[in-house]
Amino acid sequence: MSKIGILVCGNSGVDYEKVAYPFEVIHSTLIINNKEYEDYIDITADEFYDILSKNSNVSLSTAQASTGLIVTKLEKLKSEGYDEVIAVIISSALSGTAQNVKLAGELVEGIKLHLVDSHTVSYGQMFLVNKTIEMIKAGKPANKIVETLEEMKEKIQVYVLVDTLKFLVKNGRLSATSGAIGSLLKIKPLLNFSKDGKLVPYEKIRTASKARARLIEIIKEEIDKGVEELFFAYTNNKPYVEGIQAEIKEYAPKLVTRVVSLTPVVGAHAGPGTCGVGILRK
Repeated sequence: MSKIGILVCGNSGVDYEKVAYPFEVIHSTLIINNKEYEDYIDITADEFYDILSKNSNVSLSTAQASTGLIVTKLEKLKSEGYDEVIAVIISSALSGTAQNVKLAGELVEGIKLHLVDSHTVSYGQMFLVNKTIEMIKAGKPANKIVETLEEMKEKIQVYVLVDTLKFLVKNGRLSATSGAIGSLLKIKPLLNFSKDGKLVPYEKIRTASKARARLIEIIKEEIDKGVEELFFAYTNNKPYVEGIQAEIKEYAPKLVTRVVSLTPVVGAHAGPGTCGVGILRK
């Protein structure tokens, strides 16, 4: 029987979670004023958002992990006796990490890599990681696990309410056209993920209060249709996001919800004041 390992990119926020199974993490690089920081290792989410809250115009950029670095992660898993690895990676529409993981898998002999392009980000990836662990512990083979994850991907949706489109447009995660519209109308854009993992405009809302109300309305609509679990992601606005969570808990007291921080690399693209809500549908 194969020994199955787990590889996951740090954009999932896995470093901040208690994970009941060994795993290897691929960390991206955050560049602040031309200084490089390895996500989570050199800078935590709270530290990053403290910097951003003090200077929202600070120079920011990011870099994905190199193929060589990913090779070392796979070699480590191989040395520990894993002969198959399931890699749960940020949407390939947002990052080239998935492509680098694929290339790394071709360079390491003696280990079978199963790449899962999550088509999402943040705890949306963790939904898949948690399912992977559950199935490994149940003795399921890797190919069956991957098949289940591919089906599960279709049940995950993440809505993103951003304070400004500036960061997403600057970093190429949203089209400049959408950004220009947002700037012109001074809207509070509500985004979500397309089926192929792209971050796209969902609705354009005029004011912050209306945007918040609309997001809560959408979440309640999703709950009425059937939801297994929710997550709420914050940047430098944890109390605001916790307030939304509290309203949803009043509406659906028994529903499992959690509040997580967007990792620095993801937050650098989303910008301050961003609120993400992830839904795992039944």
